[in-house]
Amino acid sequence: MSAELQAPPVFSTPAEYTFEDPTPSSALNRQDRPARSDDELFAVYEIAHTAAEICRRNWRRVALQFPDAMLADAPWVVTALTRAFERFDDSNGDVVAAGAGAGAGAESTESAQESNTRERRLYILADTSYSACCVDEIAAEHADADAVVHYGRACLSPTARLPVLHIFTSQELDHGAVAEVFVRQFAHKEDKVVVMADVMFQEHVAPICALLQGQGYANVVATDIVHDPSSTIPNRRLPSLQPASAGKHDYDLHEHHLFHISTPPTSLLLTLSSRLTSLCIYPTPSSPYTTTLTSSPDPSATPSMLRRRYALVLRLATASIIGILVNTLSVKNYMTIISTLREQIAAAGKKSYTIVVGKLNAAKLANFSEVDGWVVVGCWESGLVDQDGLFKPVITPFELGLALQSDDDRIWTGEWWGGIEGVKSKNDADADADAGSAEPQNPVEEEAPAEVEDVEGGISDEESEPPVFDLRTGKLVSHSRPMRLPVRSSPSTAATNGTQPNGDGHPSSTKKTDASALVKRGTGEIALVNGVASPGAEYLRSKRTWQGLGTDFDPEETSTVVEEGRSGVARGYVVGEEQTRS
Repeated sequence: MSAELQAPPVFSTPAEYTFEDPTPSSALNRQDRPARSDDELFAVYEIAHTAAEICRRNWRRVALQFPDAMLADAPWVVTALTRAFERFDDSNGDVVAAGAGAGAGAESTESAQESNTRERRLYILADTSYSACCVDEIAAEHADADAVVHYGRACLSPTARLPVLHIFTSQELDHGAVAEVFVRQFAHKEDKVVVMADVMFQEHVAPICALLQGQGYANVVATDIVHDPSSTIPNRRLPSLQPASAGKHDYDLHEHHLFHISTPPTSLLLTLSSRLTSLCIYPTPSSPYTTTLTSSPDPSATPSMLRRRYALVLRLATASIIGILVNTLSVKNYMTIISTLREQIAAAGKKSYTIVVGKLNAAKLANFSEVDGWVVVGCWESGLVDQDGLFKPVITPFELGLALQSDDDRIWTGEWWGGIEGVKSKNDADADADAGSAEPQNPVEEEAPAEVEDVEGGISDEESEPPVFDLRTGKLVSHSRPMRLPVRSSPSTAATNGTQPNGDGHPSSTKKTDASALVKRGTGEIALVNGVASPGAEYLRSKRTWQGLGTDFDPEETSTVVEEGRSGVARGYVVGEEQTRS
């Protein structure tokens, strides 16, 4: 037997845990950061180009967003930009614009004098609300910023409110070493290879491709950056290839290999695994401006990762309560995607709850034990959530579309996508289906509808649907569609809700379909909230064992009588009914 309690149990965590971040930092320690000159920092952070763009666009309050690896250089960048602004104002834009290159035209003297009437202010965004690859519009709006300057690697997802200037930073790279690895990997010079790099090393792609073409690799294809996550290679276009659709960046690359410079995110590997023949990674050396990784992902392990993702899809297929996990507040059209996911989940007879918890971790998600699984609404990189330590599976909107399909329709082709792009509502999906089946049909005589016999007692849609089995355990799941309540027809209601003759003598049905009708179930079957079935409330009523603080120590303890205390203002309180001041 367990020992009796001598004191009330503690249901709180230590106070020092409040300011601890459970996610490990990716930045180098201060003692490990090498000394760098001002000239190097000026070139890496593109100070001249940044100052020229801010002045040209007349931004007055600018938020500077840094990743963890670059946060130590943020004060230096602010000082350098302030000095560049002063030189720009003194020279009416000639000095800084000259160092900014093409596309950063100088302002006129009159407009420059008008713009100097207001002081420019810079704000450092240190801790991002969500992923570092996304633009933190929420933190920028707290500073009432006119725009955001995002430093480092980025997912390039379109923003919803503020304009953004992406500074990928200028990184050094040994072209000869990259070409040597390329030659060892692709011995046949006739191979079709797409050369791609992380956005921080994108400026090296063109000269490396020119170097390889000089060595006889005629089928090497270079990539350019474009703000289009839904393209065949996310945020990339291939100028030397013809796209499959006009105005889009979709290409047929099944005969091409991919040579990627720098370590790509895992979501990119899963995305490109079904779109190209093979993938080869050239890991760049660690630097003070890049994140430190313990190991580089292995492209050969991509099929096993996809199989694990499909296992998560099967777990969500039998889920009754699905949580919509909002992992962004900045990506464009994320509210529309949330509404579309709600419609898809409701159409499948399941219940959905929308949750916003900020940065994800296992402790936050474990608070919602009634949720059987989660679907993430975020950018195409943050949509892939590491399952380590998570109590319930977390999948992407693309995987949710597979999970909501029936076992007969669900076909895993190896294709994968982690973003919210491509999520279509029911009307859009029907329009695409109609456009795809645009075959000429000959007009035929419409057949009379078949008569359906209304059996006494009726059969509900729930009972007519095939049973759902958990493919992992083989057991029957009877609650996978909790929002589809059965509606039975009876002889007494057949006269009013059944068939009525129309003008031509044929019966016409005026009864609503069972799927669109709701009736209250018997007491104890499922909890109702405002007349609507609530699986979450039913879970709280039937399965939760902890009912709140103070109930586990002395259940027979009576509550303290409530007494009227002091009221009024501090200079003269009123105590109870005596109306005396103290």
